[in-house]
Amino acid sequence: MSVMQTKDELHLWKRWKETRDQTAADILVRKYTPLVHFHVQRILVSLPKNVLKDDLISQGLFGLFDALDKFDISKDIKFDTYASFRIRGSIIDYLRKEDWLSRSSREKTKKLEAVIEQLEQKHMRSVSTKEISEALSVSEDEVYSAINESFFANVLSIDELANDSDGETDQKGYIIRDQREKNPEDQFLEKEKISDLISVISSEMNDREKIILDLFYREELTFTEIASILDITTSRVSQIHSRSLLKLRNTLKSIDKS
Repeated sequence: MSVMQTKDELHLWKRWKETRDQTAADILVRKYTPLVHFHVQRILVSLPKNVLKDDLISQGLFGLFDALDKFDISKDIKFDTYASFRIRGSIIDYLRKEDWLSRSSREKTKKLEAVIEQLEQKHMRSVSTKEISEALSVSEDEVYSAINESFFANVLSIDELANDSDGETDQKGYIIRDQREKNPEDQFLEKEKISDLISVISSEMNDREKIILDLFYREELTFTEIASILDITTSRVSQIHSRSLLKLRNTLKSIDKS
C-alpha cells in the first residue's frame, strides 16, 4: 500500500480509523507535526513581522487534525500530500479572515505598485529594485519585503469571495470559479501568458534566479534550506526571490495590457 511506509504506521492508522484510539492519533500527529512547521516556514517568509509564527503553527495543526480525521486510508494517496493541502488551507483561511496585512503594509504595497508604474511609464522599461528604493527613499531590503508581501497578498486574493453578476454577496466562505470550461480565447491567452513567462525565466533570469525559483516552487524548499545549498545567506535568497518576482510581475503586467 503506497500511502504507508511501515507496517507499524498502517497499524496505527487502522487503530485510529476503526476505534478512534487517541494514543494512535497522538503518535500520528507527532509524526507529521514537522510538516506543519515546514509549511509555516514557507508561508512566513512572505509575511510582515506582525504575523506571529506560533499563530500560524496553531492554525496548521488544526489543518493537520482535520486531515487526520478525514483521510481515507483506502485511497492511493500519500497522507503527507493530503495533509499539506489541509494545513496550507487552514493557514491561508486564517490569514484571510484575520486580515494579516496591516494598514501600514497595505499602504506600503499600494505605494510600491504606484511608484513602479510611474517609473515604468517614465523610463518605458522594467525598473530595478535600486531605482524603486531611491524613488521611495527606503532601503532595497524594504523593497524586497514589500514585493514579497504584495505577491502573497495576491495569492490570497485568488479565491476570495467575489461579487457575482447577480450581485449576491452574502455567501459564506471562499470560492474559486470553475475554470475547466474555457473558451478558445481564454485558452489562447493562457498559453500565451505561460509562454511569455517561460521566455522570461529562460532569457532574462540568471542561473541563480532560475535555481532559486525551481527550489522554492517546484522542490518546495525553504529560504533557509536554499541558502544552505547555495552557500549564501537567507537574506540574499529572499532578495533574489523578490527580484525574480518583480521580473515576472512586470511580464504579467505587460501581457495584461496587450
